[in-house]
Amino acid sequence: MKKIFTILLCISLLLSMSACGGGSGSSAASSAPAGTGGETATDAPVEAGDSLENSLVLYSSMTENDLSNLLDGFSAIYPDVEVEVVNGSAGELTARIAAEAGNPQGDIMWGGLNTGDGDVHTDIFEHWLSDYEQDIPPEYQSPNGFYNMDHLSTVVFCVNTDLEAELGLNITGYADLLDPALNGKIVFSDPNSSSAAWNNVGNIMTVFGEDSDEAWTYIENLIKNGLVISTSSSVCFKAVADGEYVVGLTYEDGASTLLKSGATNIKMVYPEEGASAFAFGCAVIKGAPHPQAAKAMVNYLMSPEGQSGLGNALGTLRFTNPNAAYESPYLPSDDEINWVIRDNEWLSENKENVLNHWNELFTAING
Repeated sequence: MKKIFTILLCISLLLSMSACGGGSGSSAASSAPAGTGGETATDAPVEAGDSLENSLVLYSSMTENDLSNLLDGFSAIYPDVEVEVVNGSAGELTARIAAEAGNPQGDIMWGGLNTGDGDVHTDIFEHWLSDYEQDIPPEYQSPNGFYNMDHLSTVVFCVNTDLEAELGLNITGYADLLDPALNGKIVFSDPNSSSAAWNNVGNIMTVFGEDSDEAWTYIENLIKNGLVISTSSSVCFKAVADGEYVVGLTYEDGASTLLKSGATNIKMVYPEEGASAFAFGCAVIKGAPHPQAAKAMVNYLMSPEGQSGLGNALGTLRFTNPNAAYESPYLPSDDEINWVIRDNEWLSENKENVLNHWNELFTAING
């Protein structure tokens, strides 16, 4: 299977808009790995219904490591399906899908779609769920009838241990991020467009109280401590490893990928006040030009075989199918984390209001 990674999202977005006329849940805490132990074979085909097309366009906000391993596993089952990958943030990709609605260019989106979204994207995805939906625990089943929730994304701080030591700090939770020594040294992505950033805002609301004075006071003080907003969620762990920042508010898959690659100057900190996770997933794009290939990939991502293969290959993701068997050497065990239970229904219903409040605060502080 040929693998094509498209990085220049903005250029391809402009081209596609020109081609199409420019038109326009449940708790995810207690997120222990869905399976641990030995490897499970992945050579059995995953049924998709009818015969598969020989092409597939995958829109994804996942890391290159995630994507490479997904394509390796999928290719072993469907070697004749050529996959093109368009990588970008969740906000960029869903905007692109909406813009292409009159002439869809993509088939499936993986990553960036989480339990806090509600049915905001109901018009751009097929209302179809995988053959494995009933195997998934109720807390991780689809919140809307079109998201297939395959993995969990837990909030973490990515900390540069060398810079932390130079400052004489020991960062263990949210309170430590307000230390004046970290002024201008904490990086975050934009919660208006980044699912990773919204994930972290959701955790702050869960820890300090949804829409509470305590939560907004904390966010105000964090912004006043020189919080840097990056253009990409990956900056929040890569730039920390490169020594540009001391702390990045991010997600464990991204940070743990650095550990997997051999980084020795970073650590993952699960805030002592509490950590939680969104379940994230994939969906078939409405009107996809290659619908059967798209459904085959969704089935692969939701199957115990697919999740076992990915879990063992990656070691950086927690999956949702309890029949999967894999080990995660780069992630702490569930009992090492102080889990808090987020109210995903509240987060979904109040996302717009929370983001408006965030934007008002950020603008008032930074001008």
